[in-house]
Amino acid sequence: MSLFQPIPGDAEAVDKTRPLADRMRPRSLDEFVGQQHLLAAGKPLRVQIERDDLGSILFWGPPGVGKTSLAHIIARVTRAEFIEFSAVLAGIKEIKQVMADAEKARQYGTRTIVFIDEIHRFNKAQQDAFLPHVEKGNIRLIGATTENPSFEIISALLSRCRTYVLQPLTEDEIVLLLRRALEDRERGLGDLNIEASGEILARIAAYSSGDARAAYNVLEVASTLARNAADGKPTITDEIVQNALQKRVLLYDKAGEEHYNLISALHKSVRNSDPDAALYWLARMLEAGEDPLYIARRVVRMAVEDIGMADPGALGITVAARDAVDFIGMPEGDLALAQAVVYLALAPKSNSLYEAYARVHEDVEQTVAQPVPLHLRNAPTPLMKQIGYGKGYQYAHDLEGKVADMQCLPDNLRDRQYYQPSDQGLEKRIRERMEEIRRLRMAARPWGTSVRPATEEPKKPQ
Repeated sequence: MSLFQPIPGDAEAVDKTRPLADRMRPRSLDEFVGQQHLLAAGKPLRVQIERDDLGSILFWGPPGVGKTSLAHIIARVTRAEFIEFSAVLAGIKEIKQVMADAEKARQYGTRTIVFIDEIHRFNKAQQDAFLPHVEKGNIRLIGATTENPSFEIISALLSRCRTYVLQPLTEDEIVLLLRRALEDRERGLGDLNIEASGEILARIAAYSSGDARAAYNVLEVASTLARNAADGKPTITDEIVQNALQKRVLLYDKAGEEHYNLISALHKSVRNSDPDAALYWLARMLEAGEDPLYIARRVVRMAVEDIGMADPGALGITVAARDAVDFIGMPEGDLALAQAVVYLALAPKSNSLYEAYARVHEDVEQTVAQPVPLHLRNAPTPLMKQIGYGKGYQYAHDLEGKVADMQCLPDNLRDRQYYQPSDQGLEKRIRERMEEIRRLRMAARPWGTSVRPATEEPKKPQ
């Protein structure tokens, strides 16, 4: 059996042993449900398809939104040869053979559409193999990906394709598809005379998270359960739906973009002091199977980046949550993370420490790394004392205000003030304390007898 199968013809008999999701694929643009931002009357993609004026394209969107079905429809409308690759199975040898066949076919006036499902799984060398043929027009490439093409598709290929973003289907759109499947006697479940209320179909749609394939799968299982349990006319009930679902479908990929989208939503909800949203995004990640220790690490980062010195206790709370997750595991550890994110969301916010460190980092990178001032250097040997190490150092504990008017930055940075506390939480008191320190430093001028002799050892370790 060939790896590359032509698209089935419209007249082909329907094989009822195929999964319902496959049997119910739309055969025309009029049957296609969803993506109205691309396929409504007059929209550019629809016009290009109907005029057969489409170049190489990429469909980017979550699973079960119609990427493969749309590629099949394009092949039917344009009457082109259709070759389907699986990025999981195909290699360079197969790609080169198909490209050579497509080039020969073009010489006889036959156009070829090459559809690549999960194109992001092709490595750079495999993607490179398509470039000259896309460039010459030997093939029209249609790629489907659930991953951000900016990161997964080589730039040379990306620049030669138009990218279309497909959205998750709405609940109403999925209910429409499910109703069609129940009524369709040719391809669907119509000959089984199964009943399902609108509320039941809406429940399936809600649990499918915008994935039509997942919704079809649930409906197919629920239909079988309904027939097995029926004394009379089979009816899909709420209990049957629960048994068919087992666990809700949650769109997630630990290594993909949705991983970063959800952790970003959690972080920004915390930053915006929204505990309800923070709990929601936390639960979404945990229920989808995210590593709880990854979440715990990111939550610790939130404590120091967005709360900082406004509530230094936030760091302790988040580290304790991390230790709790590590100690008791899941699912018991979920409440420790929940407690931490709610604490962070309600805590006073300040990024002053974050900005201070950024300014320090910039100076470390962009200014001359001057030596440590002599008076700040320790002098454990006579030679080091002789050449001035420690000379002029003032021991703060010997002073009345515990603050010396002593330069602690290199000469080229002596006037820098990196940390500028906000008026939020504890930082309001910290700001007052810093003002007090400035006054004490001014009062300590000029230096007097408080200067420690250069030969005297400090009272405490430095």
